[in-house]
Amino acid sequence: MKDLESVEKKIERLERATRAGDKEAKHGLEVLNNYRDHFEGFNNARTLEVKDDDRKYVDDLFLLTMKPVMYVCNVDQTSAVAGNKYVEKVKDFLKESSHEILVIAGAIEAEIAELENSEDRLAFLKDAGLDEPGVDKLVRAAYKMLNLQTFFTVGPMEIRAWTIKKGMTAPQASGVIHSDLERGFIRAEVMKYQDFISLGSEHACKEAGKFYIEGKNYIVQDGDILHIRFNV
Repeated sequence: MKDLESVEKKIERLERATRAGDKEAKHGLEVLNNYRDHFEGFNNARTLEVKDDDRKYVDDLFLLTMKPVMYVCNVDQTSAVAGNKYVEKVKDFLKESSHEILVIAGAIEAEIAELENSEDRLAFLKDAGLDEPGVDKLVRAAYKMLNLQTFFTVGPMEIRAWTIKKGMTAPQASGVIHSDLERGFIRAEVMKYQDFISLGSEHACKEAGKFYIEGKNYIVQDGDILHIRFNV
């Protein structure tokens, strides 16, 4: 209903523009009327088939029912690995959809999270039949759903992880750190996370030929370690 309200307000604006002879507004009005009809049938924005070019007419509305949905089933400890009959009912209900479904035993994981020693936490997780905390699965699933990935910057004072959209170029990724880096981008010095971890240092990566110089068209990959060269 909130999305319907947002669409109706924009329809009013575009109707005024249409009366003034704006052809673009006329087409936008057609698209928005389709959304209004869809919402009046108690459907959400995700299920309306719309051309990619036409989504621009609702992008500025940030429709609530356009947002991706993840279902998290919170179960008891004995159902943490295989789930239970309630999880199966959820899966059956959502079998025709593409929604992400996670199974997490929140109570036992909350207790394990209070342990100070990371080795103890891992041991208790394994005893529960789990190989990682549920929050890790949740974050990873959310990143996948939102088309996000991570790159790193490594220096003598700190190591930082930066979140970017998949498909970003090296200059665009640099802009996430600071706009000056994108504006004055020259090149990116790149190491792969697995290479850096297995070889142990930047020098070792260089010696092994695993240190790459990339330009403005380089598409940043998940786990890349970047050193940005720039000049402004």
